[in-house]
Amino acid sequence: MDRSILRDTEFTAVDRRRWLEFVAKSIGKDTDYESLVRHTDDGLPIEPLHERSPDAAPLARLDPHSSWKIMQRMDDPDPRRANAQAKIDLEQGATGLSLIFAGAPNAFGYGLTATQESLEAALADLSFENIHLRIDVHPQSRASVDWLVHVLQVKRADPEKLSLSFGIDPASLFAGTGRMRMSIEALEASMPQSLAGFFAMSLPGILLEADGRVFHNAGASEAQELGIMLASAIAHLRMFEEARQPLIYAVPHIGFSVSVDQNQFLSMAKIRALRKLWARMLEACEIKPVPVAIHAETSYRMMTARDPETNILRNTIATFAAAVGGADSISVVPHSIGHGLPDGFARRLARNTQLILAGESHLDFATDPAVGSGSVETLTNGLCEKAWDEFRKIEAEGGVLRSLAAGNIQKRVAEARAARLSSYREGAHNIVGTTLYEMEKEPAVTTLKATRQPLPTDGVVSCERLAASRIDEGLGETE
Repeated sequence: MDRSILRDTEFTAVDRRRWLEFVAKSIGKDTDYESLVRHTDDGLPIEPLHERSPDAAPLARLDPHSSWKIMQRMDDPDPRRANAQAKIDLEQGATGLSLIFAGAPNAFGYGLTATQESLEAALADLSFENIHLRIDVHPQSRASVDWLVHVLQVKRADPEKLSLSFGIDPASLFAGTGRMRMSIEALEASMPQSLAGFFAMSLPGILLEADGRVFHNAGASEAQELGIMLASAIAHLRMFEEARQPLIYAVPHIGFSVSVDQNQFLSMAKIRALRKLWARMLEACEIKPVPVAIHAETSYRMMTARDPETNILRNTIATFAAAVGGADSISVVPHSIGHGLPDGFARRLARNTQLILAGESHLDFATDPAVGSGSVETLTNGLCEKAWDEFRKIEAEGGVLRSLAAGNIQKRVAEARAARLSSYREGAHNIVGTTLYEMEKEPAVTTLKATRQPLPTDGVVSCERLAASRIDEGLGETE
């Protein structure tokens, strides 16, 4: 039968007014509707019911006809062990590698030694065709471009079959390490020459990224993270302009990296808002909007040291949000990161989280399935407005680097972090396994033996460092 029993059933139409009347009867006279409304860290209201947004347009990933890239972190200080891990990851379904060097803000204390020799050892006997290679921003970012290019040349890799991201972002490096090796003025003067050299090599892929993960893991709200990324991306465009590169050709070489956490709908909305914000910015620059590459990584700050298996569930929700939200590549931080360098089992779980969502749940089948959802569209648009306000503040402060040097961004991030921790201390929010349903005896956690790598201490310019900090760590701090 092609007829549905639901179509033959007479249901009374209920509009928003009648629904609110039912709500009023249910919650009683002593409670009002506003008590059902929750708010995000940016003060955006989350209502229990939203009407559908009929005019919304889908926001597709860069290539809507293929799945997102399943990335695995390569962050073991032992390059040979990292190489062995990478071979397993690629054989067992990963489609990309994130090269994370020591001193990187997102290395969380580990990372490959930042030398060409270490990179060559880590990538030995690996095929680069049909996989995505990305370098996380780190103190030797510019030099690592040359290291990777050398490896590719030695292996005679076909440029047309390469997918690369070099992840250079002065702002996130400055914020995450508190150091910069040259003055802001010198950077702005020298970077255009470096960009011109990159274009001379005719390499495909992303050169400059606007990386919001540093700010998220330090405590930034969703809109703050978006606003800072937008300010960083505009700084990149200005550098391309100084390099006398036509912006229309430069835009495809700019990408974004964003954090996603266990707040599913907010994480989905954040990725969608990023696409809308960047399209609006390109329009303002009189550039035809084009799809942009967005890399998503599961949040470090949401991870816990206690009852670490609960992190597996958090990672699953965050990965779901990234996939449904339209991320082009996703990296899952292994659940045991709070105890040390994750071992093979933790890495396998991180990898398989994505494989199950893509290969069994087929989350890549539909393009932007959240389009038209009243709640998600409202969050998306609300984040756009709040993020634009943050972006304007940063621009008024002289741009992202000067705002960081003056401590303005750090102050706002610290305020957001303090407010969030206060909500957890007051019981408005809980962490399962840490503040709620605690275990009597914590399970043993196995990690790899590795020496923690120090952050750089050199540099001619310094700022207040935005250190990655888990929420459970913050709850142990004295107010």
